[in-house]
Amino acid sequence: MQLSHLLVVLEELWPTPTAEQWDRVGLVSGSSAQQINRILLTVDVTAEVVAEAVSGNFDLIISHHPLLLKGITTVSEDTSKGSLLATLIKSNIALYAAHTNADVSKFGTSAVLANKIGLSNQKVLVKNADGSGIGILGELSPELSLGKLAGKLNAVLPATATGVRVAGDYERLVTKVALCAGAGDSYLQAALEAGADVYITSDLRHHPAQEILEQAKARGLEFALIDISHWAAEFLWLEQACKEILAKISGPEIVISEIRTDVFDFLMNVPRG
Repeated sequence: MQLSHLLVVLEELWPTPTAEQWDRVGLVSGSSAQQINRILLTVDVTAEVVAEAVSGNFDLIISHHPLLLKGITTVSEDTSKGSLLATLIKSNIALYAAHTNADVSKFGTSAVLANKIGLSNQKVLVKNADGSGIGILGELSPELSLGKLAGKLNAVLPATATGVRVAGDYERLVTKVALCAGAGDSYLQAALEAGADVYITSDLRHHPAQEILEQAKARGLEFALIDISHWAAEFLWLEQACKEILAKISGPEIVISEIRTDVFDFLMNVPRG
């Protein structure tokens, strides 16, 4: 398949205008005229992923996270991004990113995570004017203890060093769940205002997390937080993305990269003595 034809399909699945204004999505490098026989899906573009693409004779990488999210002033091969881009270009491997435009999709990153843990009555947590939006608000039926919900997440997510971190009473029963796959601490307030018993997201920082928990206490509310790996949460979406692409095209082979691009390698809870 010619890349130009595939780009039409990708635009239908994840329209670039639905991405956040700060985001950088779409074709990053490559020629729309090149032929695509093998596609590699990944959350992140790292040196290891690029090496996999080269050794596996892939023609296209579709990543969730944009390689060039923040502006750069050089593509010198002495820089990390310049080196990766040079390798891709020299190897005739195109690069495409679907980020927040994939997040807001009906079958986006948060929706996939919500389905994995069995949330019903799902609706968007933070809605855009067109009805799409970021995050999911849903219900557990039957209700679960906070500890068992964390255990369910631990079972459905790929293993990482940091695992699943929880702020809240292990035995407390929870029903209403808000979640945002990826870094979602900017939606902490939205989750609390929506009446969620627990908010699941990634990359929670000490001060915003503590502030929202204290705010809940001041209102006499029980509110819990579950922090999961950013990579693990969004890795689940790659299988869905693969299915959606294959439903619209025939010919190219699609492979999900199994390289763990989570940044942490090990965790020590008990000091070595």
